[in-house]
Amino acid sequence: MLRFFKSLYLHQRFFVVTFTLAAGFLFSYWFEWLYPILWLLTIIFLLIVLVDVIALFKSRGITAERILPEKFSNSDENRVQVMLQNHYGFKSYVEIIDEIPVQFQKRDFLHRLQIAQQSASTFNYSLRPVERGEYYFGNLNVFASTPLKLVKRRQRFQKEQMVKVYPSFIQMKKYDFMAIDRKIAQPGLKKIRKIGHTMEFEQIRDYVLGDDVRSINWKATAKQGDLMVNQYQDERSQPVYSVIDTGRTMKMPFNHLKLLDYAVNSALAFSNIALKKKDKAGLITFSNKMEKVIPASSKKTHLNLLLETLYNVNTRFNDSDFGLLYTHANRRLPQRSLLLLYTNFEHLSALHRQLPYLLALARKHLLVVIFFENTELESFIGADAEKVGEIFDQTIAEQFSYDKRLMAKELQKHGIQTILTKPEDLTVNTINKYLEIKKRGIL
Repeated sequence: MLRFFKSLYLHQRFFVVTFTLAAGFLFSYWFEWLYPILWLLTIIFLLIVLVDVIALFKSRGITAERILPEKFSNSDENRVQVMLQNHYGFKSYVEIIDEIPVQFQKRDFLHRLQIAQQSASTFNYSLRPVERGEYYFGNLNVFASTPLKLVKRRQRFQKEQMVKVYPSFIQMKKYDFMAIDRKIAQPGLKKIRKIGHTMEFEQIRDYVLGDDVRSINWKATAKQGDLMVNQYQDERSQPVYSVIDTGRTMKMPFNHLKLLDYAVNSALAFSNIALKKKDKAGLITFSNKMEKVIPASSKKTHLNLLLETLYNVNTRFNDSDFGLLYTHANRRLPQRSLLLLYTNFEHLSALHRQLPYLLALARKHLLVVIFFENTELESFIGADAEKVGEIFDQTIAEQFSYDKRLMAKELQKHGIQTILTKPEDLTVNTINKYLEIKKRGIL
């Protein structure tokens, strides 16, 4: 019986009729002839309510199912599907309240629809998470009423359903096409097939005037009686690492998404492209200590390992130790590698403190330093100033913006590849830089 009353709710129309009858009884104090009529109407109304309650509770009612994807993609719109089945012999008016995970802070979800008798209905809605981790859905609450709309029956489905939010694999698939050379032709970049002296042997051929005499194959020359040379091709399986700074500077949010999450999404998309280009993709994360280190590999299953590792990467409130990063790279990366370093510098002094370590890394590896424009400052600079104080604030903001461009030039002056990008353009700019490096053959 207690369960029955917990499932029974009164509709708004019930209260309207009840207040109308109460007002009628109040007026019957002056008009006595209304009194018996009102009692008759009250009895009829209560019988109709009883019939409405019996009609709602005599069958299974409405069944519902929330269908979630296997995992959510961070910073993207993810579709959630709700399927409903009407087991009543009449058209039902349904209200659905889904208890969405607390991370979304959305407490006004309500969807209304009508379902014909003995039929099914489906609707979709989307959610955009901005944090990685586990998201728990609560109850799927369904309130059903008859065409009379006097009372409602509540039913609950799928309590504590969980879905994990991973780095943006939707973004990764979106940029898949960039691995296809014919899709990315850029003016000024010419694809050249270089003959190199790596360990990747291609063939033995006749000597041609101008060939490097160091590549002469003397055994083949003796056998053929003519000069023969070894031909090599540029090594395709080169190690490339996404190096992510997880220090306090990467905690800054833009469009509700932390810089770290922009870096994580970009690293996943970039690693996918690198693997498709037959390179070896690896991952390093660090702050005041070395955290995650995934050696570069070109295995088909390696992308799943990177995805699971990036899922657990979090920011710390410590200052990052670039000296420790250099020491680790010097010991653990014997082969020349491409290092894409995702970090952020807000002041020139911060860059100058780390510059000796960046230069040391760049001497042994091809280093690309990636840091971020402050897009909120740019929009503030572009706004119209109406007061003297606002002009002063804009001047300071322009100085910060100028310092960012100065930092990029300072790195380039020392021969370090640099990307200064808006957070939302990070992935495409990073992939373009990698493809440019591959085309120029400077790794």
